[in-house]
Amino acid sequence: MEVLQKRPSSKGPSEWFTGDVWFDVIYAGNEPSRMRVNLVRFAPGSRTAWHRHAVGQTLHVTEGIGLVQSRGGEIVVMRPGDTVHTPPGEWHWHGAAPDHFMAHLAMWEGPAEPGVPETEWGDHVTDAEYNAPA
Repeated sequence: MEVLQKRPSSKGPSEWFTGDVWFDVIYAGNEPSRMRVNLVRFAPGSRTAWHRHAVGQTLHVTEGIGLVQSRGGEIVVMRPGDTVHTPPGEWHWHGAAPDHFMAHLAMWEGPAEPGVPETEWGDHVTDAEYNAPA
């Protein structure tokens, strides 16, 4: 058994996020584990850019109210206790509702193939996309 050292909280980079976002790396597995877990905290109105994961991603909302959308799909409201899975390669974004903070656990795996990026980042979600009816 190994007790992992706590890393400091990190501000979400502006290339990946709109608004005020902070995350804590809970676990970043070493081979043979490829598991990744982050606790991500979003201020009201903040969100990720469009992105996709090579092996998919699962979100589990721990507090607040959030939004998630897959490219071409409808915006879905997320509440504490909700778990949402995005399949491998599906473009999506997620973040806080306009008037609520939101925190979630983000869980994904790194790909088994060497050189394949875990996450591919795209354009920022526009205000028009974010404010579309849920």
